[in-house]
Amino acid sequence: MKKLLGEERRHQLLDLLKASSEPIKGTELAKQAGVSRQVIVGDMTLLKARNEPILATSQGYVYMKNSNENHASERQIACVHSPADAQDELYTLVDAGVTVKNVTVEHPVYGEFTASIMVSNRHEVDLFLARVKETGASYLSELTDGIHLHLIAASSDEFLEAAVEGMRSKGYLADEG
Repeated sequence: MKKLLGEERRHQLLDLLKASSEPIKGTELAKQAGVSRQVIVGDMTLLKARNEPILATSQGYVYMKNSNENHASERQIACVHSPADAQDELYTLVDAGVTVKNVTVEHPVYGEFTASIMVSNRHEVDLFLARVKETGASYLSELTDGIHLHLIAASSDEFLEAAVEGMRSKGYLADEG
C-alpha cells in the first residue's frame, strides 16, 4: 500500500481488515500504510467512532464481520484463580469449544474494567499469554484477588455447558469456591 492520507488511508485499512481472516498487528498496518503505529491507533479510534466493528485484541486488530454468526450462545461466568492458573483456565475453556471474548473485573475505586481477549484455541491462548509475558503486564484479575468474569461464546449451549463443567471440575468457578 502506498502512503495515503487521512480518509483514503482509513478506507484502505478497513479493506485490509475486512479481507483478513486473522488479526493484523498495528505495526504491520503501519508498515503497509507507511505511517507510524500511533497514526494507526488514531485511525482505528476514528473508525470505531463511526461504528465500524473493529476489535483491538492482543493478537492485533480484527474486523468483526458477522461476529455472532458462529456464536449462537453466550454466557458470562464468574471465575477465581491465581495468575499461575491463567493458562490452564483458558485452555480449559477453549478445549471445550468456546471463545473467550473478554475479561471483566470490578475495581473498588474505578468501577468495572472490561478488556478483549478473543481466544478460541490453544495457539491463540499461547499468543495472548506470550504477549502478557513480553510486555510485563499484569492480569486484570490481579486487581481483584483473582476474581473476574469471562464472556464466553460458542455455536451451541452444549459447548458452553462443557466449558462450565470443565471450570467447575478444576475449582475455577467463583460462585462455587
